[in-house]
This record gives sequence, structure tokens and C-alpha cells, in this order.
Amino acid sequence: MAGLAVVLAIFVSACVAGYEAIVRLIDPQQVQQVGGLAAAGVIGFAGNWLAALIRSRAGHSLDSPALIADGAHARADAYVSLAVVASAAAVALGADILDPLIGLGITFTILRITWDSWVTVRAGTAEAHA
Repeated sequence: MAGLAVVLAIFVSACVAGYEAIVRLIDPQQVQQVGGLAAAGVIGFAGNWLAALIRSRAGHSLDSPALIADGAHARADAYVSLAVVASAAAVALGADILDPLIGLGITFTILRITWDSWVTVRAGTAEAHA
């Protein structure tokens, strides 16, 4: 059940990212504090990547599909943070339209990780019932 909750959380993240990207395509907003945005992205990447490594290793050691899926979620968050850095760079260079397009890319990345996590959790659930 914990693994399913993690998969659901990843899916909700994808839905929120997609919604925000579409809203920004329809109604573009000026990005404020581009430097702070980029710095937050770098810090977010480092923290999430470390969390992903720890959770994934623990999940494989403990044979825990929930921890493996949680590691994938942290890895997705790390990729999102890198995309935030790319978006900040694009906005700083005057390519504001890239901000929501990068957001859509983030959405598809998170959806792929959602699917991979679902497969991992489902396989672990099937093994537990066998």
C-alpha cells in the first residue's frame, strides 16, 4: 500500500506540473527573481539526487518496492529541479515561452517515472502475493 501511495504522489506531481504549464501557456506570467529561482533549482537538484540515491539503495537492499518507488520519486524531483534551472536560464535570456514548454517536458518526465514506479510496485506486490 505504501508503494501505491508513492505512485499516486508522483502522479499528482505530474498533474500539478502539467496544469501549471498549460496555465502559463494560456496566460503568460513574468518570472520574478530569476537568480533565486536558479539557485533553488540547483539546491533542489542536489538534495533530491542524494535522497534518490539513499532511498533507491535502501529499497534494493531491503527488497522494498515502496522505497524503490520513493527513490524514483526523489529522482523525478531532481530532474524537475534541473529543469527549473533551465527555465530560469531561458527566461534570463529572454525566451519566456520556454518556461511553460519546459514545464510540459517536466510533466512528461514525471509521467514516465510514474509509470516506471507503478511497474516496480506492481511487480513487488505480485511477488508478495505469490
